[in-house]
Amino acid sequence: MKKTLLIVVIILAVIIALPVINLIRWTFQAKKPMDIIIVDKTVPTLEREHHKSFNWILTNDRFVKKETKTGYSYRKGYYGFYPLRPLRDKKYDKNDLHIQDLIKLAEKTDAVYFTDTYGVFFNDWYKGINKSRKSRKIYGGLLNNDNLFIKEMKDRNKLIILEYNTFDYPTSQYESVRAQQRLGITSTGWTGKYFSSLDTTSADFPVWMTAMFRKEYRKPWKFTRAGVVILNEKDIIVLEEGKELKNAMPHIITDKSNCEKYGVPSSVAFDQWFDIIDPLQDIVISRFKLETSTSGDTLMAENNLPNVFPAAIRLPDPDNIFYFSGDFTHTNIPYWTSRFEGFAKLKGILYSPDNPDDTRRFFWLYYRPLISSILTNYYNSKSNK
Repeated sequence: MKKTLLIVVIILAVIIALPVINLIRWTFQAKKPMDIIIVDKTVPTLEREHHKSFNWILTNDRFVKKETKTGYSYRKGYYGFYPLRPLRDKKYDKNDLHIQDLIKLAEKTDAVYFTDTYGVFFNDWYKGINKSRKSRKIYGGLLNNDNLFIKEMKDRNKLIILEYNTFDYPTSQYESVRAQQRLGITSTGWTGKYFSSLDTTSADFPVWMTAMFRKEYRKPWKFTRAGVVILNEKDIIVLEEGKELKNAMPHIITDKSNCEKYGVPSSVAFDQWFDIIDPLQDIVISRFKLETSTSGDTLMAENNLPNVFPAAIRLPDPDNIFYFSGDFTHTNIPYWTSRFEGFAKLKGILYSPDNPDDTRRFFWLYYRPLISSILTNYYNSKSNK
């Protein structure tokens, strides 16, 4: 009995000690001073889900502000939309890039990350409103000042990262074309997303898609299985598992050289929004792959769409500008875990190591090492000069 009790005490001591040890290890990591600007215009809640995961990496990797040597907070300090407490009052503030500050800001800043420019819309902000059609914009889109800041940062050879929906609605066509030219890519105008169920009764299903489908095809929406919806401003196509798709879940695939360079796996599931672009002369780091069937290949070909297309690209010159063709930062990560060294190694707890369709793998196995390597490589290149 005493032996059993001793074993239990030892186990409990280890369980308590490990987090403390990892917290101490994190605390004494060397800080990496780097001034980083985050732009997130899609913040309809206090969770800040469209940039919180990026801030998690900044905190975990000990990136801090140069002047104060303090860490980055996901709750404040970003540019974009700010919901104000209490949320029931539906009041908000905005923190925008101002033209008179752009040059000075570009001189001071080391990196900028446009995590989401889509914005906040009436139906998202005022819950309970009929969502049978798209609603009007409250705030959002890539603006002239955003584009000018990208130019100033690019002219100074600073680190620039942009994400999905930079070029599409509600960004104006003029600003979209300018951004595409700066990144050396062409947007097809098509965007898509995986849905675990295409049934309109499913939670948070964007039912405005059904109206779009009925208008184009003159027939009712009868899809119920898992699938992928791909659409542009006027057209919509539906790929359903067991019909147009062998497996509904999109995967991000990466070749061996980029796996080694960025520390990412050869394949990982991805269930968020994506856009389809032509990278032209840019370097493709990873690609999306849709497991289409013969009928799916036919449907995609009829719309001049490939089933494999870029997921992450890098400009060849300068080589520190990146575009992610997916909603990569949209992960509601438990932020308190960012202050523990080695937390990402808890495979069985954080995600399933054996299930390739476990979407939790995306952050821990792909996004985290990708961002960490990009930031660290850039930081080291500046530190060695």
